[in-house]
Amino acid sequence: MKKLIIFITFIAACFMAVQPVQAKAKKEKVLFYVYLHCDACVQKIMKNIAFEKGVKDIVCSIDNQTVEVTYDANKTDIPTLQKAFDKIGKPASLTPDALPAAHSSKEAEPHHHHHR
Repeated sequence: MKKLIIFITFIAACFMAVQPVQAKAKKEKVLFYVYLHCDACVQKIMKNIAFEKGVKDIVCSIDNQTVEVTYDANKTDIPTLQKAFDKIGKPASLTPDALPAAHSSKEAEPHHHHHR
């Protein structure tokens, strides 16, 4: 009986040593600025980006022109996600500067100065 307990403990120790690599998703969030014209744009992103390797969740905002992607950093990274957006014709930027000027409320503000 004692041998069996030692064996089970050994198996459990081995299993636990392997577990964190597979089960522990390193969840990260990134906020992309993407030109979202309408619901069809959102649907396009939801249908395509959701199936990218490592993507856990997507939250799109037409009002803010943003797409928040929660992903497993062990399986993908920001440049890879940006390539996926490019593939569907929706370039994703980490800054709002890439958005068309007409849709950026900051551009309309007369007191907005760029500091060098």
